[in-house]
Amino acid sequence: MKIPIAKPYLGQKELSNVIEAVVDGWISSKGKFIEEFEQKFADYCGVKYGVATNSGTAALHLALTALGIGPGDEVVVPALTYIATADAVTYTGAKPVFVDVDEYHWGIDTLKIQEKITSLKTKAIIPVYLYGHPPEMVAIRNLKFASDYSLKVIEDAAEAHGAEFNGYRAGHFGDIGCFSFYGNKIITTGEGGMCVTDGARLADEMRHLRNAAMVRPYIHNKVGFNYNMTNLQAAIGSAQVDKLDEIIEKKRWIASWYADALKPLADKGQITLHPEAGWAKCVYWLYSILIKETAFGMSRDQVMEALAEKGIETRPFFSVIPYLPHYHDVKTYPVAERLSNEGMNLPSYPQMTVGELEYVTNAIKELAK
Repeated sequence: MKIPIAKPYLGQKELSNVIEAVVDGWISSKGKFIEEFEQKFADYCGVKYGVATNSGTAALHLALTALGIGPGDEVVVPALTYIATADAVTYTGAKPVFVDVDEYHWGIDTLKIQEKITSLKTKAIIPVYLYGHPPEMVAIRNLKFASDYSLKVIEDAAEAHGAEFNGYRAGHFGDIGCFSFYGNKIITTGEGGMCVTDGARLADEMRHLRNAAMVRPYIHNKVGFNYNMTNLQAAIGSAQVDKLDEIIEKKRWIASWYADALKPLADKGQITLHPEAGWAKCVYWLYSILIKETAFGMSRDQVMEALAEKGIETRPFFSVIPYLPHYHDVKTYPVAERLSNEGMNLPSYPQMTVGELEYVTNAIKELAK
């Protein structure tokens, strides 16, 4: 049996939309599906405006630039996330300033942010919805330093379409929310991203910047980017939004199945299950566990190798970004380091069957000491 870690959940509507775009000849960055996708996704998030991009990384860069982040500025980011969160800050000429993550919910540790704030330099915070779980968004928005320093908040919800904090969906809390539609994400356009916001001026500025800052043909008033999404991609995305609730329901069912099946190992301290805080609705982009090497009897990497031999694809957690050579940081981030060393993502695609889930969980339980 071969079980991949992710599969896109596509159907007839996606195909029909793409065929329509091809037949009509609108296959580039113009066409009806772009605005349709933007509005449908913004509505889903509970905000007014959506600005589609050609990747989640482009969405982050576009958001930072539209908010005026640039050389000399500092932006607070979690130490454990995908590299794009920090790289997008670096693209602007600003400096990412790293904060360790929370032991329980794996998002940025709000109690440690204050010590990283520099009153004259810090301009923004990028909280990340790691593996589909929300960070403490109200605390981030309401903490004293946010109001004192007028810090911008950019939600990196690349992995968390439809995730909720206190009943509000990802994208609702920040000045701008950023999403990815890469092929393995909760919904996909193959490649692609989206910025969502309630700010009309921000939306206009992001649309202007993503199209090379063109004011009329070949006349540009600032440095812009080629970050447009194609109508073909948006045709898929528009259909994907319609089934987003269904996909999340399936993801949460898979997570519940994993949690029940692997609970005996968690009770013995051999693994830690994927968290869901009481104030959160996690969408479990990838269901994730921590392998406790001493209690389990194998390291995370050994478990992954053994599962691969059984045809089960897994992924390690992200690297601790400040430990990477181009962000070399002499400080330590103990929680991020432990999670990065112990964390493993399990197959989590919506089409998973009970038989596949049993195969994965039985394989893990057979490996446990």
